[in-house]
Amino acid sequence: MRVLFPVPSTGDLPTAVLVTTSGGLVAGDEVEVLARVAWSAAAHVTGSAAEKIYRSTGAMTRVVQRLQIASGGWMEFLPPETIVFDRAKLRRTTRIDLQGDGGFLGGGIIVFGRLAMGERFRDGLLHEGWEVYRGGALVWGDVLHVAASPWGNVAAIMDHPACFAGAQACATLVFAPQGGDPHRFIDAARAAQVASVGDLRAGVTAVNGLLVARWLGDAMPLRRAYAALACHLRAAAMGLPPLLPRPWHI
Repeated sequence: MRVLFPVPSTGDLPTAVLVTTSGGLVAGDEVEVLARVAWSAAAHVTGSAAEKIYRSTGAMTRVVQRLQIASGGWMEFLPPETIVFDRAKLRRTTRIDLQGDGGFLGGGIIVFGRLAMGERFRDGLLHEGWEVYRGGALVWGDVLHVAASPWGNVAAIMDHPACFAGAQACATLVFAPQGGDPHRFIDAARAAQVASVGDLRAGVTAVNGLLVARWLGDAMPLRRAYAALACHLRAAAMGLPPLLPRPWHI
């Protein structure tokens, strides 16, 4: 991997762009990312393009992401979507450590297969785990785990109306405002989500000092809705431009 530091737009944050030089991750790859924001500093971390997780012949692709924000700091972690190929095996965990009144905005989009080629994620393994700590205490944890089991194969899980209902993609956005009170943002966040949701299934809730938003549905409308709420929140919380870095628009 490489990290690029493009010149940010006027009035925006310093930006770090993660680049997978292989063009994607294959079975057996292991990647660990550590990003720190110091006291009263702010930065945006993103990716150069959609991350591709290629089909596996058996081995697991493992990604560990650790994001640390000191008191008074602010980090945005908004990489473009991850495309999980059919028969891929991905185990990815993300841990956010907040100190004091540090703030965070970040999440991820997962696309189930190479849609333009008519391929869907019908077999393999997908494990996506998130943990948020404030002052060393766990305030929120979430795990998405999709794999064949005695209750059904992956294709059945993806199609089941109580699971993914045939959706092309899903997304989660996590917002930890500086000061730790998300309730003053939730009404406007819900209004912003409704304005862009269309036919997507979506929702926003507040829990333990966090605002958490979800989407499920077709990939392109979901991507636009996710970006729209992220832009709204960075502007509302930090007075930043309601725009995402250039890699999002390439």
